[in-house]
Parts: sequence; C-alpha cells; structure tokens
Amino acid sequence: MDTNTASPIEKLKILLEMIKFQHTIFALPFAYAGALLARRGMPGLAESLWILLAMGGARTVAMGINRIVDRGFDAENPRTKDRALVKGDVGMFEAWLMVIIAAAIYFLAAWNLTPLSFRLSPFFLAVICFYSYTKRFTPFCHLFLGFAIGLAPVAGWIAIANNIGLVPILLGTGVMFWIAGFDVLYACMDAEFDRKRGLHSIPAWLGKEKAFKVSEIFHVIAFGAFAATGIAAHLDWIYFVGIAATFVLLVMQRKVITPNDLSKMNIAFFRLNATISVVLFFATALSLWSIS
Repeated sequence: MDTNTASPIEKLKILLEMIKFQHTIFALPFAYAGALLARRGMPGLAESLWILLAMGGARTVAMGINRIVDRGFDAENPRTKDRALVKGDVGMFEAWLMVIIAAAIYFLAAWNLTPLSFRLSPFFLAVICFYSYTKRFTPFCHLFLGFAIGLAPVAGWIAIANNIGLVPILLGTGVMFWIAGFDVLYACMDAEFDRKRGLHSIPAWLGKEKAFKVSEIFHVIAFGAFAATGIAAHLDWIYFVGIAATFVLLVMQRKVITPNDLSKMNIAFFRLNATISVVLFFATALSLWSIS
C-alpha cells in the first residue's frame, strides 16, 4: 500500500493490526470478571464503558510502545520483518500519535471510575509499558508480562470497589501465570534469534523442551490460583465447571504444539487462550448470577 495516499481509515486499520488489537480479548474478560466480583453482579453501563476504554487505551499504549522500541529487532527477525512499522506502512509520527491518544483515553477513563483507579493509573501504565524492555536483561520477561496483564482483574475490581482485596489478587495471580505460561511457548518460535541477538527468554536460556516444562509448571500454578479465587469469592459449582474446562483447554494446547512442531502456534496462542478468558468470564458471571 502507498502510505502517502492511504486514507485515515486505512491507516487506522494498519495501526490496529500492527498492535494486534483483537488480542485485547485475553485481558478484557478478566478486567470485567474483577468488576463483577467487586460488585457481586453486573456493573453499570457507564462503568462498563469506562472499563472498556481504560483497557483498550492501556493495551494500545503498551503494544504501541512495544512495536516502537522493538522495531530494530523486528526488522532483523524473519518472523516479524513484515510488521507495519518495519515496512513503513505507518510512520513513527503516526505510531506515537496513536500512543498519545490512547494514553489520554486511558487516563480519562481512569478518572471517570474511582479515585484509586486514577491514582494508580500511572503505575499500571508504567508496568505494562516497561515489559517491552525486560527481554533485554532477564529470561523471566514472561513473568513480567504475566504480571502486567494480571493487573487487569485487579484494575477491574478497583474500578468498582475503590480498594484492593484478596479475591482480585488471587485472580490476578492466576492470569499472571497463565499468560506467562503461554508466552514461554510463544517465545519458542524466536529462541534461536534471541540467542543470536543477546535477547533473553526462557526458551533461549533453557531450550525448547525445558521451556515447555516451565510453561507446564506455570499453568499448574495458574490453575491453582483460579481455583483459589473461586473458593475465596464463595462461587458455586458453575465457576468450577469453568475451571475444569480451562484445564481441558490447557491440555489441548499441548496437544496442538510440541517443542519440535510449532507450526500450529497461532491456534494454540490465540484461539485456545481467547477461549479460556471467555470461559472463565462467563463461569464467573453465571456463578454470581446463580448465587445471587
């Protein structure tokens, strides 16, 4: 596409594809789950819309920063060399403009939720943006990504309750290790490149087979934290059916990909993980409705 003649709508589509905006589905259901647990029911329409804007804005900022600071590495990596910022489909000015607008939306949304939401909003945004730098110095960058996305249910709870409790921390811990577990698997695709360029990841450090074992441990911890969330929140059997379904999906993930065959990573990464987040959200919502 000739970016000089591309319309604003076309540029917007490219920008949204560049940051994989559709992957917001990984974290958004957990933000709403945190809000549901805080309210013990459905939040209001206005609250729900502000949570949506806050989550969309935060993730857009984080992914925009990621693409900007990693563009040099992306240009060298065969898997990422066709990304929009590398190819010049969008320019640095447009990428930064997107980040600035998304940050403004995020802070506006936080201000319209609770006082604690707004006070903590700079910290939350700093955490999720800093992730992009962690692979430069630690193989535990996957856990940092998990921590960043694990803030979603905590933020959702704060948006309603204006405090922090045990339940959202447990749910956030589950999200943290779930995200870290599949990010370890995803990083297997770049293990050789990361070693060559001096970047850090568990697959680059330990090799793919051991990385799969680490991912499995992370997912066991996540499963335990999700179960603990249901106990602490006094949820009923419906939630635990959702937990069982999550376990099946995590097992399926390891049937789809292996250390020696990563060809179906997109199925394991997007479809199964998106299904997990949606299943756990509806399990939470239906359980709260059942016991209300």
